[in-house]
Amino acid sequence: MSNPNKFNLDDSLVTVLRRKIFRKKGFIYKVYIDWYNLIKNHLPLHNEIVIEMGSGAGFIKETIPGTITSDVMFLPFVDIVMDGLALPFSTNSIDCLVLMDVFHHISNVDLFFNEAIRILRKGGRIIMIEPWINRWSLWVYSNLHHEAIDISTDSWDFTSSGPLSGANQALPWIVFDRDRRIFEEKYPELKIKEIRPMMPFLYLLSGGFKYNLTMPVFSYSFWKKVEQGLFNEEKWGMFGLIVLEKG
Repeated sequence: MSNPNKFNLDDSLVTVLRRKIFRKKGFIYKVYIDWYNLIKNHLPLHNEIVIEMGSGAGFIKETIPGTITSDVMFLPFVDIVMDGLALPFSTNSIDCLVLMDVFHHISNVDLFFNEAIRILRKGGRIIMIEPWINRWSLWVYSNLHHEAIDISTDSWDFTSSGPLSGANQALPWIVFDRDRRIFEEKYPELKIKEIRPMMPFLYLLSGGFKYNLTMPVFSYSFWKKVEQGLFNEEKWGMFGLIVLEKG
């Protein structure tokens, strides 16, 4: 199998290869299943229309059937192509927006929030799983991951080089932790229901999308128990669950 890390990240071939890796690497597959189940448990009571933004190589429909998948580029396994800054849905028509490792790629979050508020029904939710920042994760993301990270920027916006290559991994933490008061003042329609740091090292053991690096799948339950037993996720979590609800 070709190594997706050798290609231009913004080439759709990278995403196609990553989808194949999901099927080959059981450990990372289980990580994503846990994430999808977490999202499922936080869906709003009325969840007839669930849209996943930036679905990429994922497989959310295996856990949440009926989800409408999307991406900013054409992929043969997603339902629609759309831009998160100009969502092609009617006002008050959507029950839930799901973003998994997507928000930190959005170069203009104000446009996104305005669009999300427009299309969500009252009680509708935005559910995200995103990189989260603490001393441990900052070291990991700064040294072991290819995406840009800037915790000191005053702006929520950045100049994007492309849908996958353009990013600020610190963006979710900046908006929902460092600048939380600003977010709440700017978007009173969106109530923060939950922010939960999680998964200090389990994802690292999967090797991510480097297909030749991974722990064996049969050890997943063991390492999950070790992580939950030994690590304070609030202090060490590399990812964050973020749940917003439209009032």
